[in-house]
Amino acid sequence: MQTLKTRVFNNGNSQAVHIPRAFQLDVQQVEISRADNGDLVIHPIKPNRGDRLMEALNQFDDDFIRALADISA
Repeated sequence: MQTLKTRVFNNGNSQAVHIPRAFQLDVQQVEISRADNGDLVIHPIKPNRGDRLMEALNQFDDDFIRALADISA
């Protein structure tokens, strides 16, 4: 397991940890928990796949939807 030292700092009323580039996350949210031994565990939360599907479906125009209906009939 790769280990790097990094800094802890205050960000407003919260404490923050600088995440080095080697551990960069490509998500907008994470879950954080504390293990029994005191270790902090960070889990990336991937975007909801259903949300991405709905975004893709919303890109289809009315003509495309009608064409699909005609094929199904």
